[in-house]
Amino acid sequence: MGYRAGERVVIKPNWVGMIWREGAVDAETYTLVKRQDYMNTAPQMIIALVRQLLAAGVPARAITVCDALAYLVHEYHRVLHEACPDVRYVDFGGKFGRLKVEDSDVPFYWSCRPAQATQDVLPTCFAEAQYLVNFATLKAHAATGVTLCGKNHFGSFRRWPVQAGFHDMHRHSFLKEVRRYREQVDLLGHAHLGGKTVLNLIDGVFTGKHPVDANPRRMALAPFAGDWAKSLFASQDPVALDSVGFDFLRAEYDDFPRRTGVDDYLHEAALAANPPSGTFYDPDHATPTRRLASLGVHEHWNNPEDKQYSRNLGRDAGIELVAVRLG
Repeated sequence: MGYRAGERVVIKPNWVGMIWREGAVDAETYTLVKRQDYMNTAPQMIIALVRQLLAAGVPARAITVCDALAYLVHEYHRVLHEACPDVRYVDFGGKFGRLKVEDSDVPFYWSCRPAQATQDVLPTCFAEAQYLVNFATLKAHAATGVTLCGKNHFGSFRRWPVQAGFHDMHRHSFLKEVRRYREQVDLLGHAHLGGKTVLNLIDGVFTGKHPVDANPRRMALAPFAGDWAKSLFASQDPVALDSVGFDFLRAEYDDFPRRTGVDDYLHEAALAANPPSGTFYDPDHATPTRRLASLGVHEHWNNPEDKQYSRNLGRDAGIELVAVRLG
């Protein structure tokens, strides 16, 4: 069944370089004062996606672009609005013609069941949408090791990830251990986040390490060989996509992605119905009621040179990495 009139689509970019809390944006002028060349989801990539949605019959007014923690600065909004003026742009501040993100009454429950934490709710635009596109970025991360589709949803709430009174989203996602509860699984499994996601994308045009790099890095790994990554990764399976992104980042960098526990959330997500941690993953109910099923396929490639997964090697199940090169 294709798109039907009246349905809404939300695109969730990773605009961590513009989040309200970190001082990269002048909140009065909506301009960048630092991180001007940061590895955010590129507006040009979003424009390309919007144009494909338009070609598929989705009206521009039914499309929302929202990172709930970010100020959509003029440098990005100008590019987006000139190309796609009728799309709804929702951000943290709601200034200069942007729409201000608002909370819905749709609850989100953490499966670690934190005691006495303020109830989390989803933004209205996420709650009211029928479809979601998770448009992450390809980055290493100083705390979680990698930041891909799973962690992109940390910006799908209006509140700060470690805001006082709420569950600390960093508490378990930062653990350098294995077989532990992971917030990313709840995010990928919630009915209004991962449950609505019809496409997962990773913007790999530029990559680097968050938050230590002010500017992107070229990649030594083949086939980039010292050039910019210049890539887009896509899958309907978020676990498979993050598994591939993890393998690229782990092969490229010898620090953050290689720490113990970095891919633990992928093991947990792939085995969500019976995870190694023993967690009863159910982010949709106040008490454990209905376990999440497996959220996707997780495995690692055979080696960084061949980059082959199970289906590349002729097996019936598993990941298949298909490289499409322009020209």
